[in-house]
Amino acid sequence: MDTLQYLADGFSTALQWHNLLFAFIGVLIGTAVGVLPGIGPMSGVALLIPITASITGGLGPEAAATSSIILLAGVYYGAMYGGSTTSILLNTPGESSSVVTTLDGYQMARQGRAGPALAIAAIGSFIAGLFALAMLIILAKPLSNVAIMFGPADYFSLMLLGLCAVSGLAGKSITKALIMTIFGLLLATIGMDTVSGVARFTFDIPVLYSGLEFLTVAVGLFALGEVFKTILENDYGGGRIAKIGRILPTKQDMKDSAGPIARGSLLGFFIGILPGAGATLASFFSYITEKKISKKPETFGKGNIAGVAAPESANNAASGGAMIPLLTLGIPGSGTTAILMGALIMYNIQPGPLLFDEHPQVAWGLIASMLIGNLMLLVLNMPLIKVFAKVIATPPKYLIPIIVAISIFGVYAVQVQRFDLLLLLGCGVAGFFLTRNDYPLAPLVLGLVLGPMIENNMRRALTTSNGDFMIFLQKPLSAVFLIIALLWLIVPILMKKRGKQVVINEEG
Repeated sequence: MDTLQYLADGFSTALQWHNLLFAFIGVLIGTAVGVLPGIGPMSGVALLIPITASITGGLGPEAAATSSIILLAGVYYGAMYGGSTTSILLNTPGESSSVVTTLDGYQMARQGRAGPALAIAAIGSFIAGLFALAMLIILAKPLSNVAIMFGPADYFSLMLLGLCAVSGLAGKSITKALIMTIFGLLLATIGMDTVSGVARFTFDIPVLYSGLEFLTVAVGLFALGEVFKTILENDYGGGRIAKIGRILPTKQDMKDSAGPIARGSLLGFFIGILPGAGATLASFFSYITEKKISKKPETFGKGNIAGVAAPESANNAASGGAMIPLLTLGIPGSGTTAILMGALIMYNIQPGPLLFDEHPQVAWGLIASMLIGNLMLLVLNMPLIKVFAKVIATPPKYLIPIIVAISIFGVYAVQVQRFDLLLLLGCGVAGFFLTRNDYPLAPLVLGLVLGPMIENNMRRALTTSNGDFMIFLQKPLSAVFLIIALLWLIVPILMKKRGKQVVINEEG
């Protein structure tokens, strides 16, 4: 009964006119971000943090945090909707989780069925979003109550698990992902040590005493990095846009999609809960599952509507699932949720087990707004499919200056320091070279966000044990988390070696 009361209070917050406006703006921008190839939800959310901070400046601290996170979360799950548009019409994924949609979505478009493909993607995303929200409402409070019992040693090990999970699944090389994680943790140590008051890695530069601004690093790496990639590699996109005829799917289309949508929602949600798994992995898994259980697996890749319904449902359910560890445990499961966490911390609101007790307005307001946002997305996406298809044709000569201007003005507005502009430029160049050489950026962002919390919990645990590191193994829960973290790193390496050994034996 308490949950229903909290949810009712959440709706009273989410239905305030300014929060409705923020939810609408968020999902509208999110859809556009998903539609435009290359930007992606991480870049979109990072880019909008300074703008939301400026817009909500007149509200109280808690109200400002609620409104900002409603808008930013709208961008996140809105991008999951929009990513399918370019996949289906242009054979170009709007973002990584829509890669699988190109396999059957573009083939459907070539057969003159682009409308039903886009409609099924929107319907599947809506149903998956509702399912993920229902599970979030059911699991959020019980999980946060369990998490309150965690000690500093348990939290340290859990956060370490989060880092290992993302490192283990981000990018092609685990080694490169681990390097980026460590680099993020190193960047997090810059500034004044909160315990001893000693300046670390500041080189007597006063502006570094407060540490690196998370927002500047995130916007530089993702938004400016993408701009440099587009300019320097002449990657302006191309290809012909498939024509859209009939929009509404037939009864047979709905019948063929019902099972894949249900299975994709279920699979996507539980994969989304796992730290580091994310929407991309969920969409791949759901597509493979549908192909395995299909009576006509040979039709996949040739325009089977199940190949659109399953991955699109899975990636949306995964984005809802990723909110559970973020809100209840304070562990961001992906790069985008790490940026959302950074945004909350900017407002002095710490995600985790106490969020639902100390800031119920923020937690439940966000959950209620996600339900409203999903309804808005369905209403937006179905009638405006043809309009969003035209957004794809936005010339880069207009799009790139807009992104650069928003990045510079947004970052400068936060602290009004020229140093932040130089850091922004440096991170943009670094982002370009890192992605060009297959170094994943998500582990770096995660390391930067979790670094201070990992250090804080480690020190608290060692204080209680008089400096004995065995406390992390003596606490049962902490030991379990550390073992899982170790397995998360070792198992993929062993499987890779075993695969190579099999190949050598076959060749021998």
